[in-house]
Amino acid sequence: MKRAFLVLLASGWLASAQASAVGQGDAKAGETKAAPCAACHGPAGNSFNPLWPKLAGQGAPYTVKQLQKFKSGERMNPIMAAQAANLSEQDMLDIAAYYAQQKPSLGAALPELAAQGEKLYRGGNAESGVPACLGCHGPRGEGVAASAYPRIGGQQPGYTEAQLRAYRDGSRKAPMMSIITAKMTDEEIRAVSSYLAGLH
Repeated sequence: MKRAFLVLLASGWLASAQASAVGQGDAKAGETKAAPCAACHGPAGNSFNPLWPKLAGQGAPYTVKQLQKFKSGERMNPIMAAQAANLSEQDMLDIAAYYAQQKPSLGAALPELAAQGEKLYRGGNAESGVPACLGCHGPRGEGVAASAYPRIGGQQPGYTEAQLRAYRDGSRKAPMMSIITAKMTDEEIRAVSSYLAGLH
């Protein structure tokens, strides 16, 4: 557990350093540039499809980082690769700035999963070595924009579950998340994903 904490601390410092290097975006310009994104991510970044992420309220450094990964092919998704292919760095900054200013819509956890999800999110699982999610993502799932830790509160549960599974099976890369999800059961992933949908 101590080793995981030290890795988490180091990755947080690195993320902060990277985020501080991110330039400034123009939210007004981003609103126009984000128009095509609404087809999947919904009006003002609030998607209706449970498998497509909400972008509203997401920290700009995280959004920029993900768009860069889609463009480079580091993060694989055919639809997003095509969308990001022609975006300049300034386009990414502007789009990210726009979504960061939007208000995320509220969701709700499944009642039968809420208690288990909350316990894992707030306290982790000491027996298996899963740390509390709020350590990086905040008590309300608001994330830490300066460290490029994403907002996950209110996120679509199907999307969250798919991403946690992707970290666990290695199809999505992030060292700390891979370490954490390797220790999570399917039931825990489903429970915390549901809980997050109603966290705000």
